Amino acid sequence: MSGDGDNGGGSGGTGGAAGDGPRDRAGTTRGARAAAGADTGRQNATGAGRNADTDTGRDAGAAAGHEGGADAARDAGAAPGMNAGAHNGMETGMDTGVETGMDTGLDTGTAARLQKLFEGHRLTPTQRRIAHCMVRRAADAPFLSSVELAELAGVSQPSVTRFAVALGFDGYPALRRHLRDVAPTDKPDDTGSYNEYQQAVQAEIDNLRHLAAALADPSPVIEAGRLFAVSRPLPVLGLRAATAQAAGFSYFARKVHPDVRLLDEGGTMLTDRIDAAVRAGASALLCFALPRHPREVVDALEYARTAGLTVVTVADSAFAPVAHHTDLLLPAPVGTGLAFDTACAPMLLGRVLLEAMCDALPDAQARLEQFDARAAARGLFVE
Repeated sequence: MSGDGDNGGGSGGTGGAAGDGPRDRAGTTRGARAAAGADTGRQNATGAGRNADTDTGRDAGAAAGHEGGADAARDAGAAPGMNAGAHNGMETGMDTGVETGMDTGLDTGTAARLQKLFEGHRLTPTQRRIAHCMVRRAADAPFLSSVELAELAGVSQPSVTRFAVALGFDGYPALRRHLRDVAPTDKPDDTGSYNEYQQAVQAEIDNLRHLAAALADPSPVIEAGRLFAVSRPLPVLGLRAATAQAAGFSYFARKVHPDVRLLDEGGTMLTDRIDAAVRAGASALLCFALPRHPREVVDALEYARTAGLTVVTVADSAFAPVAHHTDLLLPAPVGTGLAFDTACAPMLLGRVLLEAMCDALPDAQARLEQFDARAAARGLFVE
């Protein structure tokens, strides 16, 4: 497709759309690898038996002591439907593509195995958080102790134990042994020579590899493009950190789609604007949902589905809080190595969805050519 080449509102997606607040950086990438190395060293020095016994003891003791704590309460209060939604989103949006791309690299292959392992299980929100962390750190996951994994996921150590049991294992040591049995034997390449900026770039390159693997099955994207093409108008939702992603998509989509409505402000008017889109004939809604996930987005998606819209969501994970309120979930991971998240993969997936929509719009090319002709006549661009 030819176009004006103006990046406009989409340019903020790489950096500006990233993350809604500072996070604890504390050397997360390097820390995970260092922890993994230390854990492996302890194993080699003391033997697998001691490692398993120690970890089992920590799991059992901590679980018994803290079962009634706040984390357990959060687990107990989880809505079963949310897990079903996350599972459905995984199957619909990315499962086939990731599995097809398992041979594209170490991290991608391990992530695909982890994704398959988690499917079919009803996980609480806390457990989904652990699963998300393990997928994001797939290469290190088989080498992390339960305490290290808990710290990386931001949960309690007993929650890691309950997570392993929920997956059908006797405890976390059994889960880790399973991961080591099925994972490649080589540890990931040491990136200790990279500074933190290079590590952030490398992490985004890995995220793009994951996205490429997921797109090996293009059918979810093609279906999304078809839904967008026939929806008149097409509302596009993105709040807070996802505002730039939604604005970038909308900017370009307006060149080929007759009626695109950007929903980038929350508050009580948001549901009014969804109602207005439905009354005007909308049949689908596109949402960009990035961490930290605003409660308003979850509520808006629930309302949109109640109003009869088919919801397509680009989210950072198949375990995102929006999964239960989405008909078609398309995961695109974000980078977390800097103070604010980086969102190269979600931005690129948005452009892929634009291409799929153009393919489904019979007059898309003609509209682009008309725009180019008008832009040239007005001297709109300097190049």
